[in-house]
Amino acid sequence: MSEQNVNKGSLLALLPLFVFVLLFIGVGVIAKDFSILPLNVAILVAAVIALVMNRKESFSNKIEIFCKSAGDSNIILMCIIFVLAGAFAGVAREMGAVESTVNLGLSFLPENLLLVGLFVIGCFISISMGTSMGTVVALAPIGIGIAEQTDISMALTMATVVGGAMFGDNLSMISDTTIAAVRTQKTKMSDKFKVNFLIVLPGAIITAIILFILTSGNSASISGDHSFEIVKVLPYLAVLAAAIAGLNVILVLLGGIVFAGIVGLSTGGFTFTGYLQSIGNGLISMEDLAIVALLIGGVVGLIKHNGGIDYLLHFVTSRIKSKKGAEFGIASLVSITDVATTNNTISIMITGPLAKNIADQYDIEPRKSASLLDLFSCAFQGIIPYGGQILAAAGLAAISPASLVPYSFYPILVGVCGVIAILIGFPKFKGQPNADSVKKVS
Repeated sequence: MSEQNVNKGSLLALLPLFVFVLLFIGVGVIAKDFSILPLNVAILVAAVIALVMNRKESFSNKIEIFCKSAGDSNIILMCIIFVLAGAFAGVAREMGAVESTVNLGLSFLPENLLLVGLFVIGCFISISMGTSMGTVVALAPIGIGIAEQTDISMALTMATVVGGAMFGDNLSMISDTTIAAVRTQKTKMSDKFKVNFLIVLPGAIITAIILFILTSGNSASISGDHSFEIVKVLPYLAVLAAAIAGLNVILVLLGGIVFAGIVGLSTGGFTFTGYLQSIGNGLISMEDLAIVALLIGGVVGLIKHNGGIDYLLHFVTSRIKSKKGAEFGIASLVSITDVATTNNTISIMITGPLAKNIADQYDIEPRKSASLLDLFSCAFQGIIPYGGQILAAAGLAAISPASLVPYSFYPILVGVCGVIAILIGFPKFKGQPNADSVKKVS
């Protein structure tokens, strides 16, 4: 096969990916419920199609390619991290860490800064828990209480909850999106966190200012008992500190599971049997995502073998004339995929390998490409009305999901900050080449 053909690849090889996206969207539109088709079923169908394609290869050889790709060390490590993150979240939740963390924040909320405080609490909880859905579920009842006791719009309040939740989804060391972005780009979590934080911090600050302006004049105290035990917040703080310090993520999560267990046992949060069960339940909660990761790894391996990745790379790079263009290409790919799949982690898994190829060819720092994948996927995940986070918040508040979109300030600003970061070449790295330079492709 000539080098020209290899570079151009094959559009037909992308058929499994197209089927996956169309199947997911089609079923969601027809059923008017985008959660009705499990992602693992959709990707399984795509896997079957990938295996029956390319008759030039024997079926046994295609199985071998699929298994080797699914068993790639990066995929397996990602799965291990996923289930350990689930175990830590399960133990922390069972011993009362979520409730104490929420109540700790509420105890210090100024009465005239309710929504600003709610947003800040959401940021802290989500970056500690590593799950936007968990944050939405934990904070939505508080947001509903704020809206009911003031004349603040319920849609604005719920959008604020989602915004705070997406902050941590984009930055947390134990977030599945962060894990996926870091592993696919082969960079360090601490490095990616620093770059990502610098890019999105202005968005968070501006969001807080907007919320303050919109709700100035509204004040009310939130009734009820908001007691907390500071010791139950310590596991979250310990995991956050250890991860930022650059400790291996496996050690961070294992240490968090043990520490949270010690706190839970010492405070009577659960018995030893309950501790073991919470670990098991946490592991099980992430099994689906681990299975999806394995299947996607296999499908992407077959797509790559058949020339699909080469085609996408050629399609994108043929329209890229500079390093900035390459960064916009990465941002566009993950954004489109997220809009199609309504899952930011899955979108990163799908586009991650291609983004890595583009980053390597155009001298984009791995920490920058990882940040672009994470922040643009989270930006769109926080504004699509059929995304899980908005659906959960709107469902709990019994309002239309579409009503939250105009108030989704933080996710929108994350996207704006990402675009600006690309345009001005921010942040600068030591020894970074000129922003418009292009590494020649052989």
